Amino acid sequence: MSVDVSLLPIIATLAAQGTPAAEAPPPPAADPATADGSAAPSATDQAPATEELTPPPPPVDWQEVIKDDLVTQIIEGRRRPGYIPDLPDQLTQDNVGALRPPPPQAFPGMDDQLPVPDRWRLIETLGVVKERWFDPYHQNTLKGDRPINRDKVKWLPIKGDDWFFVANAVSDTVFEPRTFPIPVGVQTTSRPGSLDVFGKNRSFVFAQTFIAGAALIKGSTAFKPPDVEYRVTLAYQANYVDVPERRVLDVRPSKPSHRYDSFLGVQELFVDKHLGNDSDRYDFHSIRIGIQPFQSDFRGFLFNDSQLGIRFFGNRDNNRFQYNLAAFWRLEKDTNSGLNDITQTPRDDFIFTANLYRQDFPFVGLTSQVSVTYNMNREKKDVQIDHNGFPVRPALLGDLRGREYDVAYLGYSADGRIGRINVTASFYAALGEDRNSFFTSKPAKIRAGFAAAELSYDHDWMRFRLSGLYASGDRNPYNNVEGGFDAIFENPIFGGADTSYWIRQTIPFAGGGRVISINGRNGILNSLRSSKEEGQSNFNNPGTVFVGAGADFDLSPETRVSFNANHLWFDNTKVLQNLRVEGSIPKDIGFDLSVAGIWRPKATQNIVGRLSAAVLLPGKGFKDLFDNKERDKAYVSILANVIVSF
Repeated sequence: MSVDVSLLPIIATLAAQGTPAAEAPPPPAADPATADGSAAPSATDQAPATEELTPPPPPVDWQEVIKDDLVTQIIEGRRRPGYIPDLPDQLTQDNVGALRPPPPQAFPGMDDQLPVPDRWRLIETLGVVKERWFDPYHQNTLKGDRPINRDKVKWLPIKGDDWFFVANAVSDTVFEPRTFPIPVGVQTTSRPGSLDVFGKNRSFVFAQTFIAGAALIKGSTAFKPPDVEYRVTLAYQANYVDVPERRVLDVRPSKPSHRYDSFLGVQELFVDKHLGNDSDRYDFHSIRIGIQPFQSDFRGFLFNDSQLGIRFFGNRDNNRFQYNLAAFWRLEKDTNSGLNDITQTPRDDFIFTANLYRQDFPFVGLTSQVSVTYNMNREKKDVQIDHNGFPVRPALLGDLRGREYDVAYLGYSADGRIGRINVTASFYAALGEDRNSFFTSKPAKIRAGFAAAELSYDHDWMRFRLSGLYASGDRNPYNNVEGGFDAIFENPIFGGADTSYWIRQTIPFAGGGRVISINGRNGILNSLRSSKEEGQSNFNNPGTVFVGAGADFDLSPETRVSFNANHLWFDNTKVLQNLRVEGSIPKDIGFDLSVAGIWRPKATQNIVGRLSAAVLLPGKGFKDLFDNKERDKAYVSILANVIVSF
């Protein structure tokens, strides 16, 4: 506790004067004998009257010398004579079955604190809350708020105390009407006379996903990592899609233009083991083995997926440094749901990554990350047909031969703030070799780059955003250098994310090859891949240029409205010109405009409703590549989404 320095001379003077007699504390009761049993000396024996005593000074008016607020202060390390603070009423406990707390002498320097014998039952004992198994908002053993009673679950193979069980359940409902360029089937069409390259563009998708997860965790994890964690998460999706043309949903012309499908995927299945602590502040190192989520950067530009792998991670210097060393063996994905399919043999596609985070560098409030990610693909002899009958490896482009490649991504990312400005940025250089370029059938060097940044400014309940992205495109598809940047598995939270039309929708690339898309669903890169989930990275692509502005308005703790206006271009259209056999294709893709409303009725993430609308106003480049039978001048996407979590 601090004291005004200007008052220290006054305090010293008062100490020299002594305590006024009127305010002096009463002397302690005298013991008739000393500790050794001898008689205590009297006052006359201790102070012989050989000289006249100095009379005491006159009483001091404390209120005039010292302000009232100082009287109530206690100087650290000293006790003020004559001052006895008011003490609170004595605390008592009535907790049947609890252990008796240690006496206060066991905790020197903590006389003002009361040991709690049973911290897990404290709230319920005080009558503050009554646990209900279906209530996730209050204390609940199923949500890991209290340890497991091992006497009630003797069948669990666990030993020791501090074991917690955490259950999670999520319902994710999506209804999405949209329009996009849909090519007419080669052999047949649903409507006689539909002979154009592109048919009707209206479609919709309904998807219901149920996610259930459970974790068994040992350790008090409020301030330190768990000693061990076992976790499993399953996801079941049922989806229905309706499109106007045949051979869009299935390779067989006899199949109808609508489809119902369902799939059960394993999204998490891992063991996390705490290997040790490196400081008394719980800097630690741990290892995690199994199917686990991993995000290579702050916004998921390069790799954001749940895959089979092993990860060594930890932190240093009071959590100012965090690090990851990980290796992943990519699982096959279900074609229509995008969930992990563990019934198939994993792919010959491997990812090795290492990254290091530093907080408050180079500015206070900004976290920097450096990373090295190596993608080793050995699928040259692998032919993969998806569940709808379309070939996805190799992609039906160029020489149709199998490919394999080695590419290293050198990256720097930052996230945080510089003063009042919120900053998110990522930069990558892709360096490597493609063993077989599908344009030349020869090896080619990979030399590509990527940069993205978002700046935002908060003013009260409003946030204003500016964003920009650049992914290089291949300038000459027939030389020995592939210059188009492509990610491993992108899921970007950027530029409006899944509210954006371009990020949300897949645009088929008809004319340059069947089952090839300009971009992938939930992706921003113009990669010309057969599939983001099952295809290979493609560095012969036109690249992406993106600029955008947006704003978020928190109208209340439950309601947010967001607006986004983006403009997109191809970086270079040489690849598109060669695939379409056209002399020139403009770069302008068009404007992507969207608005979204988010409602959280409980002001938590347990119930979230979203309704958004997006429109793509095509530019000259998009119009040159695509058309539709209705001659619509704009493409629209509506998203209604409800998420309920336990």
